[in-house]
Amino acid sequence: MWDRFFNRDQFWFGLFVGLIFPAVLYLILYALDLLVLDLWNTHILARQEYLYILSLVVNLLTIRYYFVNLKFDKTGRGILLVTFLLGIGYFVLFLG
Repeated sequence: MWDRFFNRDQFWFGLFVGLIFPAVLYLILYALDLLVLDLWNTHILARQEYLYILSLVVNLLTIRYYFVNLKFDKTGRGILLVTFLLGIGYFVLFLG
């Protein structure tokens, strides 16, 4: 079922994947950071910008998967657009 769901070559689907995967990874990293804080009283990812930029790494992997492995250009372009917009958002929020 999941294989059929993720094998789509549609621009809007790329936008969806490009937003959901980093959001899920961000929540996982944030939860792990809170867990580590509770156990050892220290933050691994003490600053929000580290969490934000690390959550974008998953899009690099999905872009490669859709462009190179599946040859789905429309989906890859959607993910690429979201990645660029989130990257610009990073610079505006944390470096501006």
